[in-house]
Amino acid sequence: MSAVRVEFGGRIGRPALLAIVVIALAAAPAWGGRDDLRLLAEIYAYVGLASLWNLLAGYAGLVSVGQQAYVGLGAYLLFALTLLAGVPPLLAIPLAGVIAAIVALPAAALLFRLRGHYFAIGTWIVAEVFRLLASQASVLGGGSGLSLPVGIVTSIAATRQEREFLIYWVALALVLVVLLLIVALLRSRYGLALKAIRDNEPAALSNGIDVTRIKVIVYIVTAFATAMIGALIFLQKLRISPDAAFSVNDWTAFVIFMTVIGGIGRIEGPIIGAVVFFALRQTLADLGTLYLLLLGAVAIVVMLWAPKGIWGLIVARFGWQVFPLERHVVALARSQDSGAKAP
Repeated sequence: MSAVRVEFGGRIGRPALLAIVVIALAAAPAWGGRDDLRLLAEIYAYVGLASLWNLLAGYAGLVSVGQQAYVGLGAYLLFALTLLAGVPPLLAIPLAGVIAAIVALPAAALLFRLRGHYFAIGTWIVAEVFRLLASQASVLGGGSGLSLPVGIVTSIAATRQEREFLIYWVALALVLVVLLLIVALLRSRYGLALKAIRDNEPAALSNGIDVTRIKVIVYIVTAFATAMIGALIFLQKLRISPDAAFSVNDWTAFVIFMTVIGGIGRIEGPIIGAVVFFALRQTLADLGTLYLLLLGAVAIVVMLWAPKGIWGLIVARFGWQVFPLERHVVALARSQDSGAKAP
């Protein structure tokens, strides 16, 4: 029986081109205006949120409609840490992620007792509980919310321009870290286990995969990164309220839209979906409520025409891959000595 090894389909596509794109985006303060930087930072936040939802639903098979729970939790933790504990705003971002991950442990213990659509409904209920608790926190503005004081805002940087540049670079760094962590996870043995769980959970369990432990790890990692993105979003907004922080429309519905039209179960999908979403928003936003109807129509057309999303259609036709994750079994050549027959 010949020896075999498992290899990936290829290396990360065109690393030099990716590096040029990252450098160009990092230099955006030199060529973009204030509105451009804010728009790009918003795109980065949504790419990060959509990529994390894709990790849950597209790879672990955990369809959540309550990701706004950790966006809002991260945002409120940022305000609480800066206002009540005197933590510098930029340091409060990772701390908010750590605390959110700790909070996610008991939430996961409850949610993973549910399956399928019950799990999805459970995630929404958790988000609603967080929203109701936030609305009762009078020290953080209660139901009406509050704004960050000027002193905390100016502690980020001395001038408004410096603050905008710094927040933009933090947003870019955060989305890059999220994408790299997801790629590293999916190229590890845990990524293979995730795909096995998604495709056939009973079969994965029968092959010795600790399904519950891996799902909990993915859920907590997603909560950690989502909370950091939420903290950064509302650091840029400078004001928070329960309805804004825990908005299912802004932080879950739009994220699902991006992932589905871009291509669920592919790292490139949320990136393509975010670009399409913001292109449509910038073009059609003046149409009012008709804008949302057109978004729905686009989603329906894409799902009918390309069930695997736009990037899935591109891969099927051209075979392009930016982040190859497919594994192939390769037979190893037998050495001459091992292949020789005994006399």
